[in-house]
Amino acid sequence: MDLRLLDEVATDAERDAVDTLLGAPASGWEGGTRQDSDLRYARGGHAARDQRDLLLPALHAVNDRVGWISRGALNHICRRLTVPPAEAYAVASFYAMFALHERPRRVVHLCTDIACAASGSGALRDRLTARLGPPGGHSDGPPDAPGTTWHESPCLGMCERAPAALALEAGSPARYAVAAPATPDALDSLAAAPPTEGSATSVSDAQAPTTARAPADTADTDPSAHGSEHTAAPAAAHGRSPDGHAPGATTYASEPLHGGAPEPDPAAAVPDAGSPDHVLLSRIGRVDPLSLDDYRAAGGYAALREALRLGPAGVIREVTDSGLVGRGGAAFPTGRKWSATAQQPDTPHYLVCNADESEPGTFKDRVLMEGDPFSVVEAMTVAGYAIGARTGYLYIRGEYPRALRHLENALAQARERGLLGPDVLGSGFSFDIEIRRGAGAYICGEETAIFGSIEGQRGEPRTKPPFPVEKGLFGKPTTVNNVETLVNVLPVLLMGGPAYAAVGTDGSTGPKLFCVSGGVRRPGLYELPFGATLGDLVEAAGGMPEGRSIRAVLLGGAAGTFVRGDELDIPLTFEGARAAGTSLGSGVVLVLDDTADLGATLARVAAFFRDESCGQCVPCRVGTVRQEESLLRLRSGASPAQELPLLREVGRAMRDASICGLGQTAWNAVESAIDRLGLYSGSDPDGTGAPDPDHPRNPDPAHTPVPGDRAATEEAR
Repeated sequence: MDLRLLDEVATDAERDAVDTLLGAPASGWEGGTRQDSDLRYARGGHAARDQRDLLLPALHAVNDRVGWISRGALNHICRRLTVPPAEAYAVASFYAMFALHERPRRVVHLCTDIACAASGSGALRDRLTARLGPPGGHSDGPPDAPGTTWHESPCLGMCERAPAALALEAGSPARYAVAAPATPDALDSLAAAPPTEGSATSVSDAQAPTTARAPADTADTDPSAHGSEHTAAPAAAHGRSPDGHAPGATTYASEPLHGGAPEPDPAAAVPDAGSPDHVLLSRIGRVDPLSLDDYRAAGGYAALREALRLGPAGVIREVTDSGLVGRGGAAFPTGRKWSATAQQPDTPHYLVCNADESEPGTFKDRVLMEGDPFSVVEAMTVAGYAIGARTGYLYIRGEYPRALRHLENALAQARERGLLGPDVLGSGFSFDIEIRRGAGAYICGEETAIFGSIEGQRGEPRTKPPFPVEKGLFGKPTTVNNVETLVNVLPVLLMGGPAYAAVGTDGSTGPKLFCVSGGVRRPGLYELPFGATLGDLVEAAGGMPEGRSIRAVLLGGAAGTFVRGDELDIPLTFEGARAAGTSLGSGVVLVLDDTADLGATLARVAAFFRDESCGQCVPCRVGTVRQEESLLRLRSGASPAQELPLLREVGRAMRDASICGLGQTAWNAVESAIDRLGLYSGSDPDGTGAPDPDHPRNPDPAHTPVPGDRAATEEAR
């Protein structure tokens, strides 16, 4: 294809970032030096176009190295991958974490979503505004000078330590630091101008290696620590394309950026870490997440050996007998999904682990990836074996740098020990895993939008049918599961399907992870068997501080529903939540006390959906905007009698006509706050008036929409 490329030229740093990922260009047609032979014939076009799925990693490479993506860098990427510039621009502009205009190297992302807003992020936002100007501004000179800029961010997945801030600094290698809970002093340190490139505390492009090696705390287990020589993997090294990382290499430096402090141990997110009752969290706090030897000593890879003994059909039978269903919200039977993929005659088959955990209030997958990364790798290997896949893709959200480092380390060690690669454990089974990093797009957690993102397209949902098990990633049969679902497979195989099914209830089997945040004494990640009540969970989290009471609980995140503080007897099961007119969703439990501003919380939920709509379908693109506008008018004193009918009409249109779960669930929290909590049922805008007789606070569950009832094949988050 003869492309009309841009006139701008990439800088040496930009070219080096891209070429380190893709390898040196083979000819002038691929961005190298033009030779006389290139004028006589062209070669490599089909091979280059087959690397379209490397567009997102290439954009990350430039953004990580320089801090933004210039027209010259975009031009070089387009030449290397044979992608039209308009298409590459459409992809780059889709993601919130990419900048297409020059900016300082350091960017502070301050979470202002519902959990952090309830914990005081508003004051921190005002502090950053006073220091650096409005979001996107900076106070340290022109963009090319050392400085810091900042942005308000949706949920960063650190709700147990709210409020949270994440600072990312471009360079070679890129660096990051986290402040959670973010204090004014910690935020000031992150907002300080970074050291000049090449100074004693900065690693410049000229000084640094082309890839960042594994963290220093993995020296005993990192294969590169024992003298192995590694180079960037060539295209199509395994599966369809490389993951862009040399074995043992990591994206981020192990040391936090200048002004940052080390993060707490992953076990800090689990208040009852070490409990003998844990199944999924049993290794958190007991096993070094960076050591494969520790993982195997604690029973790791016993499930994979059992899977190889049972055979693919036997594994699927055990998973089916266990009653395991998806933990992302849709609750589709995992065994049925695996069986449907395995039976497809079209090949190759693919496995996608959806680790794009972006639902506000959710952090369970982050804790598993940070605290027990080898379990994720082992579970993906088992799933790949069962469905007949040779390649698995782990799609992780871009705001999880430590989880990314731990997974990169786990993959490197698994490959070195023969637990990934062409002959897993000497069984003849070939399987490997590639990491794809998201860049700030909630919609990419939808099970078909994630395909577009991996393939190098915009992350927009696709119409179903065909379903992913028939035509998914690269148009081939694909299974999509989230992290928690996959990790559940390991105890299924070790316990046996029937024994696993005996845990919990008949309709909801096994253990479940719940992300508790908000006003409780001990926020964090809790593991309970299905069947416990909401009150049991709140009690396990320490209950409410003295003098405080529960005003509302948001179940399932922004796409979930509110329940009242007197409804703590709701069973935490799929069937129990459905009977109560709510949903477990992804396991979010945000507890709001009697000081919470529900109107502000609801407005933030509406703003979240407005920002995260991909814009593909009109009901969602327009409806999310109109929903937020109406809520803001109510906050400003508009008459509920005029606004509520409009809100209901907009909400019904989004639910009935949107093509994916984002638009279909964008109205859930708003509707439940109005009907169940009585918000805006009186004349005062804070919603403290009397209930609306036409819409009682405890609606008939049969007429209350449940997020989990949407298309059963959709395990979005």
